Amino acid sequence: MEDFGVYAVFGVHGPPQRLVSAEGSCRVSVAVPPSVRQVVLFSSGPWGERICVNAELNDADCFPITIGKLTPYNKCLSWEQWEEESWTDSVTLSVTLEGGNLVNIQPTQRSRLITGIIVDTVAPLAARELNGKRKRERAPEGEDDGNKTAGRGEEEEEEEEENVCPNGTAEKTTPVRKVRGQTKGSQKLFTTAADAKKTKRTAPLVSPSGRWGPTLCPIDAQTAILIGGQGSRMQFCKDPMWKLCTEDMSWFAAETLAEGPTPEARIGHTAVYDPDSRRIFVFGGSKNKKWFNDVHILDTQSWKWTMVEAQGKVPSLAYHSCSMFRGELFVLGGVFPRPNPEPDGCSDSLYIFDPNLSIWYQPIVTGDTPSPRSGHSACVMQERKIYVFGGWDTPVCYNDMYMLDLGLMEFSAVKTTGNAPSPRSWHGSAVLSDTKFLIHGGYNGSNALSDTFIFDTDTNRWTEVTLPQLSVPRAGHAIITMDTANHRRFSGEGEDAAMDASSVRRTLLVFGGGDNEGNFYSDLTTVAVDDLPGAI
Repeated sequence: MEDFGVYAVFGVHGPPQRLVSAEGSCRVSVAVPPSVRQVVLFSSGPWGERICVNAELNDADCFPITIGKLTPYNKCLSWEQWEEESWTDSVTLSVTLEGGNLVNIQPTQRSRLITGIIVDTVAPLAARELNGKRKRERAPEGEDDGNKTAGRGEEEEEEEEENVCPNGTAEKTTPVRKVRGQTKGSQKLFTTAADAKKTKRTAPLVSPSGRWGPTLCPIDAQTAILIGGQGSRMQFCKDPMWKLCTEDMSWFAAETLAEGPTPEARIGHTAVYDPDSRRIFVFGGSKNKKWFNDVHILDTQSWKWTMVEAQGKVPSLAYHSCSMFRGELFVLGGVFPRPNPEPDGCSDSLYIFDPNLSIWYQPIVTGDTPSPRSGHSACVMQERKIYVFGGWDTPVCYNDMYMLDLGLMEFSAVKTTGNAPSPRSWHGSAVLSDTKFLIHGGYNGSNALSDTFIFDTDTNRWTEVTLPQLSVPRAGHAIITMDTANHRRFSGEGEDAAMDASSVRRTLLVFGGGDNEGNFYSDLTTVAVDDLPGAI
């Protein structure tokens, strides 16, 4: 049987070069030749007990340009200079093997020459459970959707940014040299031989890292799944997938549970859950100046990812809305790429994806359609209407409301009464009941917001509510409602506390987001829907 190995190909005509072998070092750094503009990294042979291979491209200042991961299910990575505007002539590829039978090499560095490329062998890393995505990249200079993207607005001196909110403020952080393999909140990897002997495992994260733009999908009464997001210094999160147990509101890292090809790192995508097929559908998004049109499906019963080979008129979109209706995905608006050098534009089109046929199509829609926009929200009400609120299209932020009748496929502008939310995008929305949904937070072009509003579809009336639990301004956060069990009740005086399985309540859950001033949140807030004024 072929031995395990990790190989790199530098340039389109370069031969494969073995960097990691079954009995060799578990950490290798390679200087990429200056003339090379493409790098391919792949594994060959049985993985055995090996967990993954972490990979980084670093610039001359040792800041990561891109980050990726090989796993038994994702055995190849590739990078191209034209996708990385920060790529220079001084790039280093570093790979680290984790798991399996690691070779015990002292941390004193040794160098050997492989076909003219210097390879530094350094101390091995301890095995640990990993939660990184297949490929992550530091964000480039303001991915331009006409200043409709979300995150930070001005370019940082040392790092280009992807997904910036219009008129936002640059993230106020001091560049820190990254320790390879270190996860947020964990201790640094050992730096001396004594440290190496003492250190057995790195401290695993017990909850998701702070992030902007995640999705949260309830899959049953006890479980919700968190996917994706972008964190500090605009890095894609290395812990992109978590399982939330609502019985005690505890988190469990879930990325290593899923087999199959995971979605490539991205921002501006959507993820929705289909309760009938018990699958999560992830669609679209962007990375650097690349737009995605792929559909990834996570089967929550088998915990396996698959990617759809879709047919029809496939849209490339980011920052769109996606609603599930009778097993189909209804995708509205979002940012789409225009031919260079034109700026990216917003869409006003409606696309439908049929998972049974793996085909995209555009329905015939009549009525008063919404203007082009991105960063808006969409709520399916009473299984027959989609309400679309807010969004952004440079230089305008919206607070208008449109309703799509799913029976007639007809749009109409909704004339609302009451105290309406101010114009905003990147807000959170959640269905509270058959006739009411909630809007919270968002970004108005200058500041993150903290206010909360409830809309009644029977009366078309807005009502502002005060929620002390959600007083922190935030945008790009995830909001869902789901039925959760009451934590505990006492059967009687002196008796043990017992869970009443039949006692459930509708709960609003809010996670993450940011304040558009450089702060990213990792908090989880719960609010009982019954406690919301006018929610029922």
